[in-house]
Amino acid sequence: MNALEVKNLSLEFLMYDGGFARRYLRVISNLNITARAGEMLAVAGSSGSGKSLLVHAILGILPKNARVEGGMTWFGEPLTPALQKKLRGREMAFVPQSVTYLDPLMRVGRQVSRDKAVVGGLFDRYHLDAAVARQFPHELSGGMTRRVLISAALAGKPRLVIADEPTPGLSPHLAEHAMKHFRELADAGAAVLLITHDLELAVRFADEIAVFYAGTTVETAKASDFTDENRLRHPYSRALWRAMPQNGFKPTVGVQPYAGNLPDGCLYAPRCDMRSPECGQKIPPPRAVRGGEVSCYNAR
Repeated sequence: MNALEVKNLSLEFLMYDGGFARRYLRVISNLNITARAGEMLAVAGSSGSGKSLLVHAILGILPKNARVEGGMTWFGEPLTPALQKKLRGREMAFVPQSVTYLDPLMRVGRQVSRDKAVVGGLFDRYHLDAAVARQFPHELSGGMTRRVLISAALAGKPRLVIADEPTPGLSPHLAEHAMKHFRELADAGAAVLLITHDLELAVRFADEIAVFYAGTTVETAKASDFTDENRLRHPYSRALWRAMPQNGFKPTVGVQPYAGNLPDGCLYAPRCDMRSPECGQKIPPPRAVRGGEVSCYNAR
């Protein structure tokens, strides 16, 4: 069952462009993902590809100068601002990327749960001393704060868990421990949306991986496809695979384009060794290829 479906999402911000002139800057275009109950979907891509902005759009916490187009549904129901507010922090649990989300004036135990038994169980699971519950956020290390944030998100029984880069600052052991917990939540029926730079962890624990580039989805495939470059469909997905340390750490010529200066047609075309004249004319629509979905005219 589709817990969350995002279709053709576009996001713009109203910006001042010299003096009093204003214009909309588009940062996400035609972005598509589906998070299913009982599965973990990982979203990968370089910084600036729109991963965190997608999360903020889903939760309804974008700034007032944002304009959103496209559709989002929650178990088939339109995900309206009123429904977002109702679900946020309850049926939608959020593990933020920034460690500044905790209230600096409240002891961390109260921010996780009012049930001391729940706090104790989660803290024990993430190797946090019981005394941490009585501390304030400024007394914690970065790794401890991240573990508290994970605990707070998982204290209830969410139907969707959105984890935005939840493992930086954690030791490899604790990062794997957290991923196992997210995997258990998915296996128990929740949908898990994982935003990550760590493709290796995503391959090990996710069911599917969606690859973002310059604010759009270029490929969605089974996580197992990322164990072999030849299984991948989009040239950028293959470039990410080659950039992994165990695959040679090979860089790709060029850089991801700035949102205010996007090329015509396929956004990856200027860096692509597969480009054809059609690629420079319009953004390729998503299509099914070898059991996955890819936005590329030349993928086979």
